[in-house]
Amino acid sequence: MRNFFTKKVRWVNCKFAEAKIDFIDYKDTSLLKYCLSERFKIMPRRLTGTSKRYQEMVEKAIKRARHAALIPYIVDRKDVASNPFEGL
Repeated sequence: MRNFFTKKVRWVNCKFAEAKIDFIDYKDTSLLKYCLSERFKIMPRRLTGTSKRYQEMVEKAIKRARHAALIPYIVDRKDVASNPFEGL
């Protein structure tokens, strides 16, 4: 009998590993937008499909970009945009 309470695992390949990227630059905001939500929060690995190695690199790059004011830390609920990188 089939267990209806378990979810099927959907594997997503790592975009950074497929492109064979060695270093993720914090100044490249177009590359970092794939790992940010519409409120500029860092998305988890299970949603983006990145491997552990690249997720750590992405987190460091996003934190550096926030410190350099290239990406905002938080966005108010009123200011949420459908495309957060439209004005960049």
